[in-house]
Amino acid sequence: MSGTLNKVMLIGHLGDDVKMHYFDEKNCVGRFPLATNETYTSKQTNERISNTEWHNIVVRNKAAEICEKYLSKGDKVYIEGRIKTRKWNDDKGIERYSTEIQCTDFTFLSTKNDSQEQASQQTPQASNPNKDVADPEPDSNTPF
Repeated sequence: MSGTLNKVMLIGHLGDDVKMHYFDEKNCVGRFPLATNETYTSKQTNERISNTEWHNIVVRNKAAEICEKYLSKGDKVYIEGRIKTRKWNDDKGIERYSTEIQCTDFTFLSTKNDSQEQASQQTPQASNPNKDVADPEPDSNTPF
């Protein structure tokens, strides 16, 4: 096979709101950090271990404006794109590198509005001492 492939698919939570940079009236770039989690059980200690990986996501033009409008910190999103490494010189002349995910497609899996609607639809339950209620297990995979 003579071709190559540079494709990334991520599902994670925004670590911050989308930060926009406008170049002119037609072009803009949106940037945000995305957290993905890996959870496993240690064979030595039998304890659950969770690792969070942070990804720098870059979205361009109309897609960036849509992300800025509908996404906020903590929202869950599917990102598809490619890996790109940028090189630049900092203020002291030292070469710096940054690896980013250039987003080509995305799907909102949850939004702030969805979370608010779910919270407002839930009504508090009256306590009943005769009824056994198991506490739901907290979602320890989310770093927020």
